[in-house]
Amino acid sequence: MEQIKEADEGARTGVPTYVVEAVVAGLVLIAGLVVIFGSRKLGSGWTSDGPGAGYFPFYIGLITAISGLGVLYQALMGKNRNTEIFVDGEQFKRVMSVLIPAAVYVLAIQVIGIYVASAIYIALFMVILGKYSWVRSVILALAVAILFFCLFEVWFKVPLFKGMYDPLSFLGY
Repeated sequence: MEQIKEADEGARTGVPTYVVEAVVAGLVLIAGLVVIFGSRKLGSGWTSDGPGAGYFPFYIGLITAISGLGVLYQALMGKNRNTEIFVDGEQFKRVMSVLIPAAVYVLAIQVIGIYVASAIYIALFMVILGKYSWVRSVILALAVAILFFCLFEVWFKVPLFKGMYDPLSFLGY
């Protein structure tokens, strides 16, 4: 039984862990460099009355960039490079099935507002990934959106973003 399990794990293909580590380290390095160059524009040196506005951010960016460079070196050139599979095709599909709709949801908030976008997002998520019926999904999504609308807009008097087109403008909020 154990031999079959090991054989299946040996056939696993996908993105190695060191590649993911290198990509993340590269992004950290870029973020550190952006902070360094941005703080230089603010004035990262010592002025007559003390440190400039970019003094502290410059050193934080420097530490971040050095850390990213160190991890990048270890990921690509280190002798203990992790060659295990970080994610295989099936796992990647599952992550993308959640990540892509979430990104579309964030963009939809900008256009139609948080309440309408949330109702659509909840309903579609329940139908597509949860395999619930359309009727149950729409009823629950509307109930959640109405509850949060009442909670924030009516009771707490905290307006949330309604979107560029503000489809709820007829409510007077």
